[in-house]
Amino acid sequence: QVQLLESGGGLVHPGGSLRLSCAASGRTFSTAGMGWFCQAPGKEREFVAGIRWNFGYTDYAGSVKGRFTISRDKAKNTVYLQMNSLNLEDTAVYYCAADRLGSGYNLWGQGTQVTVSS
Repeated sequence: QVQLLESGGGLVHPGGSLRLSCAASGRTFSTAGMGWFCQAPGKEREFVAGIRWNFGYTDYAGSVKGRFTISRDKAKNTVYLQMNSLNLEDTAVYYCAADRLGSGYNLWGQGTQVTVSS
Protein backbone atom coordinates (compact mmCIF):
# COMPACT_ATOMS: atom_id res chain seq x y z
CA GLN A 1 0.00 0.00 0.00
CA VAL A 2 1.42 3.36 -1.02
CA GLN A 3 1.86 6.05 1.59
CA LEU A 4 3.06 9.63 1.35
CA LEU A 5 5.56 10.64 4.03
CA GLU A 6 6.22 14.36 4.49
CA SER A 7 9.13 15.99 6.26
CA GLY A 8 10.85 19.34 6.55
CA GLY A 9 8.35 21.49 8.40
CA GLY A 10 9.29 23.65 11.34
CA LEU A 11 9.54 27.14 12.78
CA VAL A 12 11.09 29.93 10.73
CA HIS A 13 11.33 33.72 10.96
CA PRO A 14 9.65 35.94 8.38
CA GLY A 15 11.79 36.12 5.27
CA GLY A 16 13.27 32.70 5.93
CA SER A 17 13.18 29.50 3.91
CA LEU A 18 12.14 25.90 4.35
CA ARG A 19 12.21 22.88 2.10
CA LEU A 20 9.48 20.28 2.39
CA SER A 21 9.88 16.74 1.11
CA CYS A 22 7.31 14.08 0.39
CA ALA A 23 8.36 10.53 -0.38
CA ALA A 24 6.01 7.87 -1.70
CA SER A 25 6.57 4.52 -0.07
CA GLY A 26 5.42 1.15 -1.28
CA ARG A 27 6.62 -1.45 -3.71
CA THR A 28 5.22 0.24 -6.76
CA PHE A 29 4.31 3.85 -7.23
CA SER A 30 2.96 5.59 -10.25
CA THR A 31 1.18 8.88 -10.48
CA ALA A 32 0.07 11.47 -12.98
CA GLY A 33 0.99 14.33 -10.70
CA MET A 34 1.86 15.46 -7.20
CA GLY A 35 0.87 18.54 -5.30
CA TRP A 36 1.14 20.51 -2.11
CA PHE A 37 -1.77 21.97 -0.22
CA CYS A 38 -1.96 23.97 2.98
CA GLN A 39 -4.54 24.46 5.70
CA ALA A 40 -4.33 27.33 8.15
CA PRO A 41 -6.31 27.31 11.42
CA GLY A 42 -9.96 28.00 10.77
CA LYS A 43 -9.56 27.87 7.01
CA GLU A 44 -10.18 25.31 4.31
CA ARG A 45 -7.40 23.35 2.69
CA GLU A 46 -6.13 25.14 -0.39
CA PHE A 47 -3.90 24.38 -3.32
CA VAL A 48 -0.30 25.62 -3.17
CA ALA A 49 1.58 24.00 -6.05
CA GLY A 50 1.40 21.03 -8.39
CA ILE A 51 3.66 19.21 -10.81
CA ARG A 52 2.91 16.73 -13.61
CA TRP A 53 5.03 13.69 -12.95
CA ASN A 54 6.25 12.79 -16.42
CA PHE A 55 6.90 16.14 -18.06
CA GLY A 56 7.41 18.33 -15.01
CA TYR A 57 4.81 20.97 -15.82
CA THR A 58 4.17 23.10 -12.74
CA ASP A 59 1.35 25.22 -11.42
CA TYR A 60 1.22 27.59 -8.45
CA ALA A 61 -1.28 29.49 -6.38
CA GLY A 62 -0.97 33.19 -6.98
CA SER A 63 0.03 33.87 -3.38
CA VAL A 64 3.19 31.75 -3.65
CA LYS A 65 4.23 32.32 -7.26
CA GLY A 66 7.81 33.55 -7.36
CA ARG A 67 8.47 32.46 -3.77
CA PHE A 68 7.83 28.70 -3.79
CA THR A 69 9.20 26.10 -6.17
CA ILE A 70 7.89 22.57 -6.60
CA SER A 71 10.15 19.89 -8.03
CA ARG A 72 10.34 16.13 -8.16
CA ASP A 73 12.87 13.33 -8.22
CA LYS A 74 11.29 10.50 -10.16
CA ALA A 75 13.99 8.00 -9.19
CA LYS A 76 13.25 8.61 -5.51
CA ASN A 77 9.47 8.99 -5.90
CA THR A 78 9.84 12.26 -4.02
CA VAL A 79 8.37 15.71 -4.49
CA TYR A 80 9.79 18.85 -2.90
CA LEU A 81 8.52 22.29 -2.06
CA GLN A 82 11.17 24.96 -1.68
CA MET A 83 9.64 27.85 0.21
CA ASN A 84 11.47 31.19 0.22
CA SER A 85 10.56 34.64 1.54
CA LEU A 86 8.13 33.09 4.00
CA ASN A 87 5.66 35.39 5.69
CA LEU A 88 3.25 35.09 8.59
CA GLU A 89 0.38 34.17 6.25
CA ASP A 90 2.26 31.04 5.14
CA THR A 91 1.75 29.48 8.57
CA ALA A 92 -0.26 26.29 8.04
CA VAL A 93 -0.17 22.54 7.94
CA TYR A 94 1.20 21.52 4.55
CA TYR A 95 -0.04 18.35 2.92
CA CYS A 96 1.42 16.39 0.08
CA ALA A 97 -1.00 14.72 -2.32
CA ALA A 98 -0.88 12.43 -5.34
CA ASP A 99 -3.10 12.58 -8.39
CA ARG A 100 -2.57 8.96 -9.30
CA LEU A 101 -5.04 8.58 -12.11
CA GLY A 102 -5.00 12.08 -13.56
CA SER A 103 -8.51 12.75 -12.25
CA GLY A 104 -7.81 14.52 -8.99
CA TYR A 105 -5.77 14.23 -5.83
CA ASN A 106 -6.78 11.02 -4.12
CA LEU A 107 -3.87 10.10 -1.87
CA TRP A 108 -2.78 12.35 0.99
CA GLY A 109 0.07 12.56 3.43
CA GLN A 110 -0.33 13.21 7.13
CA GLY A 111 0.76 16.83 6.94
CA THR A 112 3.70 18.80 8.30
CA GLN A 113 3.45 22.01 10.31
CA VAL A 114 5.07 25.18 9.01
CA THR A 115 5.09 28.11 11.44
CA VAL A 116 6.38 31.53 10.46
CA SER A 117 6.86 33.71 13.50
CA SER A 118 9.07 36.52 14.67
